[in-house]
Amino acid sequence: MNREKITWMVSGAVLAALALNVPGSLAQRDSDYKFVRTLVDIYRQVGTNYVENVDEPKLQNSAINGMLATLDPYTMFVPEDQKDAFNDALDGNFKGVGVQLNQNPDSLQIEVVTPIDDSPAWKAGVLPGDILEKVDGTSVIGQRLEGVDGIISKIKGPNGSKVTLGIRRGEKYMEFSMVRAEFIVPQVKGFERNADNSWNYFADTQKKIAYIRLKQFTPDIGKQITDICQKLLDQGMKGLVFDLRFNPGGRLEEAEQLIDLFVKEGVIVTVKGRNRPEQKSMAKAEGTLPDFPMVVLVNEHSASASEVMAGALKDNKRSVVVGARTYGKGSVQEVMPLDGHSGELKITVAYWYLPSGKRVQRLKDAKEWGVEPDFVVPMDDEAQERLAIQQIKSESMRVTLNTPATTRSANGTTVPTTQSIDPQMDKALEVLRDKLK
Repeated sequence: MNREKITWMVSGAVLAALALNVPGSLAQRDSDYKFVRTLVDIYRQVGTNYVENVDEPKLQNSAINGMLATLDPYTMFVPEDQKDAFNDALDGNFKGVGVQLNQNPDSLQIEVVTPIDDSPAWKAGVLPGDILEKVDGTSVIGQRLEGVDGIISKIKGPNGSKVTLGIRRGEKYMEFSMVRAEFIVPQVKGFERNADNSWNYFADTQKKIAYIRLKQFTPDIGKQITDICQKLLDQGMKGLVFDLRFNPGGRLEEAEQLIDLFVKEGVIVTVKGRNRPEQKSMAKAEGTLPDFPMVVLVNEHSASASEVMAGALKDNKRSVVVGARTYGKGSVQEVMPLDGHSGELKITVAYWYLPSGKRVQRLKDAKEWGVEPDFVVPMDDEAQERLAIQQIKSESMRVTLNTPATTRSANGTTVPTTQSIDPQMDKALEVLRDKLK
């Protein structure tokens, strides 16, 4: 493609972006034409006179990203070649064999953390703790996990193609052949795995306190959790801990559906923007679950739709919130295709407001943002790291976490520790047990 065509592709993308914020026709605004002419002139001068050859697509993207960087972190340009991956991540869809791997930094040994439920690796029989030694008959021992020629790149491939993983399980070497496919990563987790790798959702079997952890608001989450809650009620559930820690958000409509599941009436969330009419989502009684005691867990990494859910349940007096103040990401983004199949623009168009009227978004110099828990239970970075490791282990197949946390004594023996790995969960259970007395 010659430089003239590339130049006007850049200006076209810029024009498309400007059209979203500038009222009226760009063709009638001399200042906009002046800006585009200046941008095109700079682009030509750089392409012709810069001391070294330039990567023209990279230069285009940098020009667009530089303009958007003056806005907020959530307004971004998504190039055409990244569009599918961007949309798949939003929907929780992934392609490949579905296995989580970890590499020992010293030995470079590759260990399977867990196969993802219903993925090709899960169906083939790969298990947590397996050591990966070969991919398609070629040894990967000592190779790096990441990188262009890394092990992950060797495992990846087009849907429908076959790959064989050579696994060491104890003293036994095995090979598992599987077909790469698209699969959905499960986002709903329970308290621990049963012996058959199904989820046990009860954190306290005597008090019948259930536990549900949601990692992200992806499509169909509302229906999944509705079905789970109905089954738990049939099993005698008296209280519920709903864990939204480390949840980055996702689709607002799924959060609204979940809030409506627990709230009979009242405001769920209000959306207001400069060029968007105010929209107020209201709860309805139909389909609402019984009013059992409930605690929502949040932390500094709970963002977006998870903040809307925690805040709406708190403001409607439906749930107690425990943990740490949430992240403060309460803005609405729309994804708009750009002309000429040049990519997409993800742009912030509105803010979310909780039923109390409080804005979720953390703005510059703001003193209030997000959701403040009813019971603040801080955890430092080291404690959060231990919690994240525990959560990963609880997701792994054939792993039971009934054993108390331990520490090594001076004589080398292992003894129970008095320090809880999850004080926020401990507080949630304490609150629910008090309510159930």
